[in-house]
Amino acid sequence: MLRSLFVYVILSLWLYALPQVINEEIRRSGIPKKDISIYIKEAGKYGKVVASLNASKSRTPASVIKVLTTYASVLKLGFDYRWPTKFYTTGSVQNGVLQGDLLIQGFGDPTLNAEDLEQILSETRAKGIRQIRGDIVIDRSYFKVGSQDSSGFDENLYSAYNAMPDAMMFNERLVTVCVIPKEKRVHKKDVDEGYKVVDQLEHVNKPCRGKYSWPKVKIDKREVVPTVFLQGKISKRCGKRNICKVITKPYRSFYYALKDRLMQEGIAVRGGLKLRKIPREAKELFTHYSEPLEEIISETSKESNNLYARHLLLLLGEKLYGAPATVQKGRDAVKYILDEKGALGKGRLSIDNGSGLSRTAKMNAKQLAQMYDDAYERYGSRWMETLSIAGVDGTIKSRFRHTVVKKHAWMKTGTLRRVKNIGGYVQNRAGKFYTVVIIINSSKAKYRGAKLQDEIMKWLAKSRVKPSMVSSAPTASRTAQAKKTASEKLFRNVKTKALSTMKDGTKENAGHYYIQVGSFSSMPNNAYLAKISALGLRYRVHRTDNYRVLIGAYSDEKSAREALKKVRRDINGGAFIVKL
Repeated sequence: MLRSLFVYVILSLWLYALPQVINEEIRRSGIPKKDISIYIKEAGKYGKVVASLNASKSRTPASVIKVLTTYASVLKLGFDYRWPTKFYTTGSVQNGVLQGDLLIQGFGDPTLNAEDLEQILSETRAKGIRQIRGDIVIDRSYFKVGSQDSSGFDENLYSAYNAMPDAMMFNERLVTVCVIPKEKRVHKKDVDEGYKVVDQLEHVNKPCRGKYSWPKVKIDKREVVPTVFLQGKISKRCGKRNICKVITKPYRSFYYALKDRLMQEGIAVRGGLKLRKIPREAKELFTHYSEPLEEIISETSKESNNLYARHLLLLLGEKLYGAPATVQKGRDAVKYILDEKGALGKGRLSIDNGSGLSRTAKMNAKQLAQMYDDAYERYGSRWMETLSIAGVDGTIKSRFRHTVVKKHAWMKTGTLRRVKNIGGYVQNRAGKFYTVVIIINSSKAKYRGAKLQDEIMKWLAKSRVKPSMVSSAPTASRTAQAKKTASEKLFRNVKTKALSTMKDGTKENAGHYYIQVGSFSSMPNNAYLAKISALGLRYRVHRTDNYRVLIGAYSDEKSAREALKKVRRDINGGAFIVKL
């Protein structure tokens, strides 16, 4: 009995001992071991542990916690989910005149911006609307989040990372003031009567550097309409400067920008802005959809977008517990989804707002690694590509550019004062994948912490340990890979022509309109394609990083929109028009 216990203790110490290389790097860093958590293992649920230090100790995760929010979103909604923004009316269109209000219901699409107005305008024109006799009514009741513009996390109240969520989000709650020193000109990027700009700049003939390279910005919110003051000296030699600040209500910014674009197109709006819920008797005009969730979570992780993460958390709260969405519902939803799938390890977990911009959020390295392992096995490279790729994009674009780690690590970073964290995957020279989590909460974290993480990741990337059966290429599973290969072979037998050839044998028409009906990580199956054919629709499968099924081509937008109605009704309600 004693001998068995002795063997167990020795084996446990051996399994979780730190490799000498890591011990040496920690010593060089000067960061106390008590401030560091490390958990490195072969990727996959059954991969062997390579290094473990304080792996179960709860720490401040900063932005690495975003991956819990993004992964829970994928598990619940799927990569192809699209956020809707719905447009209704309580009146009728007679001779081009909408006799009533234009009602808009926001469901929290965090990506809705000025570029989307063209699509919305196109949909409005397609309904024959040339004048709106009533008001523009906005329903933002889907979220219950209060009225704060800024989170107030730190002294940078008006910075983008402090933006708070809203069901009727627009331009990420940012207003943009454009400064053109050469022309001594200042203007708002988008029409917005929700704030004022006062230009007090002095233009000087000095080199564009130092104190002459950027305007000083002062924001006064004491009045109902905030004022942005541009002050100081700026060089005439400087290029265009965009000042982006969180100072207005997004639903007001959306209203002003939409009304302006409608008026530019000759669609007069007699009424003003009203805030209220959509009445039951309202008739739906059309729905505007966001880009797929896959793109949104990629932006969330790669660029560490706090606002997107907050919106994802709220969306999940509503999907599980009903409207209105609240932060507490979101916290509970993320935990429930991950726990239900077995993707949440043991230990204290405090998600707070889902973005990591928090001092109360807590988790441990082992929990994060378990989530990464689950995602690795379930979705493989499709999930990994949503993270920052070393030396290529996101928050580690520059960090590993000239190292062996470049293109061999997929990571989410997290940084706050006294916090420097990183987690994700590293591939070595033999193709073996490791799940890596390094969390450092220390006064020395900012520079020394990053250096320590870099050295550990370089050590892993340089190794030539060959993949084992439990740690191979990142695929959902060997069975899934086999099915994918078989599907691709079957598809090649059916479709032997180039991907630029249409189903009816005609060639792709450049510059024409198509309807994107689906996006897949592997070749879509024959049953899916047969359904499209049975509806009398032509299609093509366009392969880039994934497989896009495109219906068309159509020579003009009007024809494409007519077909879109049928496609949304019979195939996919989230289908949308693209121009190639």
